[in-house]
Amino acid sequence: MYKALYRKWRPLTFDDVISQEHITDTLKNQIKSNKTAHAYLFTGSRGTGKTTCARILAKAVNCPNMKDGNPCLECEICREAENGSLTDIIEIDAASNNGVNDIRDLRDGAVYSPERCAYKVYIIDEVHMLSPSAFNAFLKIMEEPPEYVKFILATTEIHKVPATIASRCQRYDFRRIRQEDIAKRLEYIAEQENLNLTADGASMIAKLADGGMRDAVSLLDQCSVYGENIDSKTVSDAAGIAGREYLYDLLFAIADSDTAKALSITGSLYDMSKDLTRLCEELIMQMRNIMLIKVQTSESLIVCMPDELQKLKELSEKLSLEIIMQKLDSLQKCRERMRNVLNKRVEFEMSLIKLCGNIPQISPQGIDNSEIYDKIKSLEEKIKQTAKNTNREVLTASAPITENMPEPNVKIDVRNIKEEELTPCPQWEEIFKRFMPAKPAMAGSLDGSYAKTKGNVMVIFTPNRFFIDLLKTDRESAISLSRIIYEMLGQKYRIVARCTTTIDEQKNMVERLINKAKNSNIETAVDNNI
Repeated sequence: MYKALYRKWRPLTFDDVISQEHITDTLKNQIKSNKTAHAYLFTGSRGTGKTTCARILAKAVNCPNMKDGNPCLECEICREAENGSLTDIIEIDAASNNGVNDIRDLRDGAVYSPERCAYKVYIIDEVHMLSPSAFNAFLKIMEEPPEYVKFILATTEIHKVPATIASRCQRYDFRRIRQEDIAKRLEYIAEQENLNLTADGASMIAKLADGGMRDAVSLLDQCSVYGENIDSKTVSDAAGIAGREYLYDLLFAIADSDTAKALSITGSLYDMSKDLTRLCEELIMQMRNIMLIKVQTSESLIVCMPDELQKLKELSEKLSLEIIMQKLDSLQKCRERMRNVLNKRVEFEMSLIKLCGNIPQISPQGIDNSEIYDKIKSLEEKIKQTAKNTNREVLTASAPITENMPEPNVKIDVRNIKEEELTPCPQWEEIFKRFMPAKPAMAGSLDGSYAKTKGNVMVIFTPNRFFIDLLKTDRESAISLSRIIYEMLGQKYRIVARCTTTIDEQKNMVERLINKAKNSNIETAVDNNI
């Protein structure tokens, strides 16, 4: 009976495992020194050797003729473990045995000593699929297992494993296998299987495998029956890459902002039962390739067929790097949302319309700094001219008289009035709150202010010189403030503004405003770029 190549050439010792020396060397040293842990957690992407290393470790700790940390592969225990008949090595698929009752059965069986081996080893694949109640049931036996029991957990989604479980294991992170290592291993397998695998064919398979050895060997197996010589063209045809014209038609439609064509292609693919989530992932990968071409990176990082490279270069010339990254970000967000929406087609089509540029992008207008700087400079000059003999300013400005409001009869020398002669106005905070929505520009200059009265004079003490100028020039705002004061206090006051800060403090305030304006423009520019 024919045996698939990925099963036939699965590594049997740690020395056969490629690109994971940081893990295999450590495990071999633990076995040789008899310092193995009671629980291991292997994590990494698919096809990187997690389950393979788990099986090798289970055999090595039980092999009576262990050689340099590796199982001998010749003893009865190794042979039975390899064909799956050794009862002391138990493999559990957590994807189909994820209930609390399954873990209870495991826990009950773990208390019995091994039949023939030194250790009873449980290998739990895809452990992240266990239910929360199953994890809770597993926790106790994980924390204090019998001395003859070892657990090896494997997962591709480490973030789903509870911290209470992960903290009780020795964790090993499996890396994606390097392309050159995959190609070298494929050439070795092809030589043993009498397959005519060319160097460019091996390199192409290694690229498409995306760091997974199992995917690479499976693709080699598929190519072996497609043609006698396995070169890059054979790999392209066998992998179905040549039939991906729809993908590039869709990318060109997006680049040309042809929404109708993009939606038509999507509709045809949907009618042919194309998985739209997978389509979104394919677009992300090709948009990544376009981005890498745009920044003129090494072609070794680009995952595509040779005949596709020219199309990707054409697409990169149509789009700027900024637009490419915006579209890539939009696709990434679409992929995330498609996990949770009921109708994936609607979500994908909405994203396509945005990618084609049919949704106007509303971006905040930048601030013209020159006008702000001119006004601030003018105010600085006024401050210097006003303060001749004193370092503080006492400025007055009367608000215009509104209709049906009597003009105040002022008999007080407002310029020489002292603050201690005035009575605090307890309603000022409420006046300020009512004035803010009515005239936010002037109200903004009253930040940190307070008011006091004497007779029919109200003195507003403010650290901001801008309010004094606005009171003189902004008639509408001044009338609004007078009306609110009249409604709140029941009488008309002559409003006097007094600046409470020194010239130096005002200069510092101006500098802070300039810096704030600069920072605001920088943040606006960053937001626009994003």
